[in-house]
Amino acid sequence: MAFLFDTNAISELFRRRPNQEFVNWLFTLPRDQQFTSAVVCGELLAGARGTSNPDLWLGRYRSQVFSRITILPFDMACAEKYGEVCAALRAAGTPIGEPDTLIGATALAHDLTVVSANVKHFKRIPGLEVRPFSPGRAR
Repeated sequence: MAFLFDTNAISELFRRRPNQEFVNWLFTLPRDQQFTSAVVCGELLAGARGTSNPDLWLGRYRSQVFSRITILPFDMACAEKYGEVCAALRAAGTPIGEPDTLIGATALAHDLTVVSANVKHFKRIPGLEVRPFSPGRAR
């Protein structure tokens, strides 16, 4: 089984007191089972640019995350899944935020399980497997 890490899963590693059970599990995963989406990278970069020290955070993400995980582009296969997901969520009257829809579609296109603390949104996507975790403490 391989996994696509959501923004909050990657951010968890940078908390002062991350969920240690989650961190321990992550370090048992082979590198070839770890993926994220270009959409997640965009969210991380936007968040970094909004901090009081953007260069620090941009450097951390580039050296400690982007260089160590496979980043999946949003391509035509993802676009096909995105169309299906959007239509299904609209029909059910349960749309979710655009980034989560794009991330979920990417996971479906690559047959990956999403790792996220945001189960509420991702569980609405038909056919998507989600591995939840609880965030640690920020301080």
